[in-house]
Amino acid sequence: MKYPKLILPGFCKTDIEIEVEQEGLNVYGEPLETFKYKGKCNYQDSAKTELTADKKLITLSGVALFSGDICPEFPTISGGTATVNGVSRRIYEGKKHRNPDGTVNYTEVKLI
Repeated sequence: MKYPKLILPGFCKTDIEIEVEQEGLNVYGEPLETFKYKGKCNYQDSAKTELTADKKLITLSGVALFSGDICPEFPTISGGTATVNGVSRRIYEGKKHRNPDGTVNYTEVKLI
């Protein structure tokens, strides 16, 4: 069965460059290579400030949505950097939203 795409490629108009860091070390104790992606996304800015239990302010600055799976080599997206509109931001959270058959429908990356 073919599932509908929830993020259509035609709505992905913003240029983005992402470097996703892999977790762990290689046999020599060095960090694993990063995955680099350069393409288009549907980017939504947001300005939200929260006060955590440690009295720390966190400003969530945006969400990038991609049609499909941008890095099929990695099971999860847990860290890295993204450059959108000339501004470099850190990856706060990454999600791969899946169809009932297990394929990735779209990828969501939250940036701070």
